Amino acid sequence: MDIELDELIRRRADVVVLDVRSDGEYTGATGYPCDPRQGHIPGARHVELSQLFDRTREEIQELVGRPPGAEVVTYCHSGSRSALAAELLRAAGYEARNYTGSWHEWSRQLES
Repeated sequence: MDIELDELIRRRADVVVLDVRSDGEYTGATGYPCDPRQGHIPGARHVELSQLFDRTREEIQELVGRPPGAEVVTYCHSGSRSALAAELLRAAGYEARNYTGSWHEWSRQLES
């Protein structure tokens, strides 16, 4: 149920890309020194992982911006938080996949 970098690059416009990191990580104000740059995948929606807990399907649908059944790709810094987010989204009826490389891998790409 994971997605790799090359597939995400090809399909980014066809799926909802969901960044589940903190606000600071998403904006690039904070991050990890091991990453060559900070920020987020262009076009990604931001929903912190904690926002997915104890929500109804309708509330999750509002956060994701698409109805259940839509394909969603989650990412964080290293794939752990996003793995949990993908599980929560699958339980809410989404076709959710985890981008295990997450920002740690994406930040090394030439594409912004």
